[in-house]
Amino acid sequence: MIASVQRILFATLAVGVLASNLSTATAQSSGFERPPINYMDAPVHDSVAKLNARLASGTAKLDYDEKFGYLQSALQALDVPISSQMLVFSKTSLQLQRISPRRPRAVYFNDDIYVGYCQRGDVLEFAVTDPQQGAVFYTLSQEENEAPTFVRDRGQCLSCHASSRTQNIPGYLVRSVYADGAGRPKLGSGTFTTDHTSPFGERWGGWYVTGTHGDMRHMGNTICIEDETTFDRESGANEIDLDDRIMTENYLSPHSDLVALMVLEHQTQMHNAIAAANYETRQALHQSFQMNELLERPEGTISDSANRRIDATANNVVRYLLMCDEFTLTSPVSGTSDFATEFAARGRRDAKGRSLREFDLQTRLFRYPCSYLIHSDAFAALPKECKSRVMTKLDAILSGRDQSPEFQLLTPELRSEIRDILKSISVTSGAS
Repeated sequence: MIASVQRILFATLAVGVLASNLSTATAQSSGFERPPINYMDAPVHDSVAKLNARLASGTAKLDYDEKFGYLQSALQALDVPISSQMLVFSKTSLQLQRISPRRPRAVYFNDDIYVGYCQRGDVLEFAVTDPQQGAVFYTLSQEENEAPTFVRDRGQCLSCHASSRTQNIPGYLVRSVYADGAGRPKLGSGTFTTDHTSPFGERWGGWYVTGTHGDMRHMGNTICIEDETTFDRESGANEIDLDDRIMTENYLSPHSDLVALMVLEHQTQMHNAIAAANYETRQALHQSFQMNELLERPEGTISDSANRRIDATANNVVRYLLMCDEFTLTSPVSGTSDFATEFAARGRRDAKGRSLREFDLQTRLFRYPCSYLIHSDAFAALPKECKSRVMTKLDAILSGRDQSPEFQLLTPELRSEIRDILKSISVTSGAS
């Protein structure tokens, strides 16, 4: 047990080195550990916390497996699909000593939860969205235990997960790196934080990718032998299986699905935008109301500076919701698992059967470029001062009254369809 703890502490310190000193300073000085956020101390109501409570009360149980530990049981309990599996071989996470091109880390996710699994790992890793607090991080020991318990991180994860890459709040990021034969990132060659705006050629360095993508090329499936100037994107293109790269039987699925990766990239930064808006609005209001007392302004007065802050963060949410600056695919893409089918099937549909979870995969990710996370608990929990501005801005854009150039790719037909879907499916409450 002591050896396990030592390995985790070593890995945590090593991962921290990957984050810049600026990132750490940003995390420490951002103010989210103070009122009104109180990130470390405020109660959380995320899915992992709720499962932990059920485990403690005896109303839920996790089953242990000799090969995968608690992985399968935890995924089932948290409703995380196996089809979402993606495999990352770069040493860019907590248990980096367990990760290599031959033994990649598996990542699984649903709309709110991200799960990391390493072969022979000491712990399972969980990042989950709390409606008020944003990303919250947990581990679950992979040692068999009569009473398995999720343990919340007390700040170590924030060395990487609270920086400009996560919109300066505790959040998520998908990194693309030039990884060497051992999985070590060649930081001198550059790294990328990817989302739906990223050029295809900058995506998935250090990841395995199964799927087809025509003439486009990405960084996945490829070892960086020298540096970025000699990196061979052709060698990893259009791979449909990984049998010659890893022992796929050591994972729950043989896939590292391309479409799942694309959804992950969008979803992580969309989560961050929503959480950042929540934080910024609460902080702006808190500071404004404090000043009301000092300046003897009427109770509830929102200052001009606070209004500007809320306007800016609401506009950022709108831009992410409508997938502004999304990279235009020049070839159709497809994955290899059942992820796309299962993901689309989970969508809320309007009277015409339309859903924000429908894929396009010809020139863009989704058929209707408005994020499905508008139906999430996190979006529903946005302070009313922010959410009302988001919805007002959305209505102006989708009705055609707002013709700002940044939304020019939204045709009149798309605007009308998205508006109809949002009218038919309430966004005033969270996920069903």
